[in-house]
Amino acid sequence: MTTAITQLTGRERRHRRVRKRVRGTAERPRLCVFRSARHIYAQIVDDDTGRTLASAGTHEKGLAPDGASHSGVAAASTVGKAIGERAKAVGIGLVVFDRGGYLYHGRVKAVAEAAREAGLEF
Repeated sequence: MTTAITQLTGRERRHRRVRKRVRGTAERPRLCVFRSARHIYAQIVDDDTGRTLASAGTHEKGLAPDGASHSGVAAASTVGKAIGERAKAVGIGLVVFDRGGYLYHGRVKAVAEAAREAGLEF
């Protein structure tokens, strides 16, 4: 078995373990983060209805810093700030954080801290 496959299955196992406890509701939706090699994405999901209420990612024009990497901590901070502002525009102030099986470190931590600075509470 290759290292990439075992890392992916390990993350999926951790994600399932986290999702047993973390559930988004209409009053307190779930802020979930997905990290790929090139980009980072965040979305706010109401699990009761299965709807995405707000989303942001470095694949969008203007969210990744000019001339900088789409996958760095600076880009992740930009995504966190954007998701916080979009959540406020929709009327969401309280969320639960779903780290998606990733360690709360680096880019994932940068998204969370920037979303907090933008006004989200979790």
